[in-house]
Amino acid sequence: MKFYRWKSQQACQSFTEEKTVAGLDSPSFEAFEMDRSTLQKRGIVLVLLISSPWLLCQAWIAVGAPDEAFTVMPSCPETSSNCAHLGGGDTYRMDGEYTLTLNATVEQVWTQVERYIDDSSSKVLVDDATDSGERYVHFVERTTFWRFPDDISISVKPLADGSSSQLELHSQSRLGQSDLGVNPNRIDSIYQEIVNGL
Repeated sequence: MKFYRWKSQQACQSFTEEKTVAGLDSPSFEAFEMDRSTLQKRGIVLVLLISSPWLLCQAWIAVGAPDEAFTVMPSCPETSSNCAHLGGGDTYRMDGEYTLTLNATVEQVWTQVERYIDDSSSKVLVDDATDSGERYVHFVERTTFWRFPDDISISVKPLADGSSSQLELHSQSRLGQSDLGVNPNRIDSIYQEIVNGL
């Protein structure tokens, strides 16, 4: 009987030691669980802190620079550093050589305009066609990360011969004092895509 009792005590002691070694019934296991929970909470807080400037920026854009449709072709202010224009007698900040009278119909040119808009996943605010055959569009492009909005307008007018057309382009940033050359470069890219696609 004494031998059996001694063996039982020894087995219980051994089981308790195994639990302790495994960390299943010890303060260190509870501390580990608490540490993991704390780390998860800190991770969530860190993600919110990192994303908060972006979220604040989106709120600022939504309030300070909402979409506003341009129903007619705009022009650039004389001293603007965040706007560019090509054609229509209002060319601004465009230094290259551009032929704005195109040997293509309005429909042919407009097909290239629509292709550019689709490829850039832009948001169209105005898409207008007049009885005289002129086409006009105002759409919005956004920068990749911060999602700053830029407004682009394109006009294509038919000429008297019916087989050629006149092109005019405008691009401006809603926010900031300078576009760092983004708008002139964008107009150049749009022009090249239209002309090369004809």
